Amino acid sequence: MTEAARALWITGPRRAEIGPAEITPGPGDYAVHTLFSGISRGTERLVFEGRVPESEYQTMRAPMQGGDFPFPVTYGYSAVGRIEDGPDAGRIVFALHPHQTRFACPQAMAVPVPPEVPPARAVLAANMETALNILWDAQVQPGDRVAVVGAGTIGALAGYLAARIPGTRTCLIDVDPTRADLARALDCAFAEPHAAPDEADVVIHASATEAGLATGLALAGVEATVIEASWFGTRPTTISLGAAFHQRRLRLIASQVGRIPAHRAARWTYRRRLETALRLLDDTALDALISGESRFDTAAQDYAHILDASDTLCHRLRYDG
Repeated sequence: MTEAARALWITGPRRAEIGPAEITPGPGDYAVHTLFSGISRGTERLVFEGRVPESEYQTMRAPMQGGDFPFPVTYGYSAVGRIEDGPDAGRIVFALHPHQTRFACPQAMAVPVPPEVPPARAVLAANMETALNILWDAQVQPGDRVAVVGAGTIGALAGYLAARIPGTRTCLIDVDPTRADLARALDCAFAEPHAAPDEADVVIHASATEAGLATGLALAGVEATVIEASWFGTRPTTISLGAAFHQRRLRLIASQVGRIPAHRAARWTYRRRLETALRLLDDTALDALISGESRFDTAAQDYAHILDASDTLCHRLRYDG
């Protein structure tokens, strides 16, 4: 039976509105009442501004996206809700679903939130999953010097994970000096680009800027690994491979959450990775990554400001009722 819900629709470049969405739970689906969802500023801003390349329309689809690129679409992948009926009624689950008051999803795509993780913090699960994949690609080892350029949500979570590997010295690097407080909360050092320590064993670039990537390359030591975790959409990007790039024999590796790294893929499924990300959220320090909260009912008028604000990390939408 088809049921009604409301969703945040991106209807054109920098235009959003709350509109109807139909859900039709099948025999193998859960019907879920949404409690919270998280806005992922980097990717959602590219979608909001119509900067998803046509060549990537399929690869950039959110798992349960409504509509088709470029517009109108519902977009997002960090929903936490309560199963409405059946033998699992009342269970809190995380799903890679856009911002919507209620939704139906296959039972296999609804991952239980561990009881020790508050539902309000569980909206970070998709970001933590991405950070975990970055650490796998980076293969950070005990004692490594790790530089993370760009202290947004993904960069900060990558730094958080790296800092918990024994003996590592992890530094978050950002042009915004106020991110020093965030770094301290996550047990990382902090530096602005001009004062960042060099000779890093591993560099993780997550600023989505050419200047940030240039900083990351400059900080890498001989035969170091530089992980490119940003996605630039349709924006052309210039990268300098001159200077000491070749002499230092640097490795530049792209990291993207859509694939599990080859050295993990034989044993790890996407569900196992997401379950692990949810367990990793059992830390009150991570609440520092929630930069704001507002009601879903005002999301359409708030959306542009949330995505444009440079201090936005993960903005949480609350669904009343």
